[in-house]
Amino acid sequence: MKVAVITDDGKTISQHFGRAPYYLVLSIEEGKITGREMRPKLGHNQFHDQENTGDTHNTGHGTDSASHDKHVNMAQAISDCKALLCGGMGMGAYESMRRLSIQPVVTDIQDIDEAVQAFIDGKLIDHTELLH
Repeated sequence: MKVAVITDDGKTISQHFGRAPYYLVLSIEEGKITGREMRPKLGHNQFHDQENTGDTHNTGHGTDSASHDKHVNMAQAISDCKALLCGGMGMGAYESMRRLSIQPVVTDIQDIDEAVQAFIDGKLIDHTELLH
């Protein structure tokens, strides 16, 4: 199984999905991390020239169809992953990942190894209250 983590430095989990420049993809076999691969991640700055139809207070940030298309593009680099760990993201990105069969998990754990081990152990809490 592969798990992606958004990161700025390969060691800690980034607090903002849209702004993080990288995914760290971890291969997991028999409950242990067996490989690591840094992959570039598209972010908000790559989409600045595309139309943004806006958000509504009822549905959360990034829930419009144009945002979903951006999230699909952002997720292409991790289409082989089962889950995505992050420190924060918009409701639209969270729902887009779910629609793409990538389990998003918003965590308050900053250390990548600690968070991934908690995920493997089934103990990682999904802090959906951190969605915006």
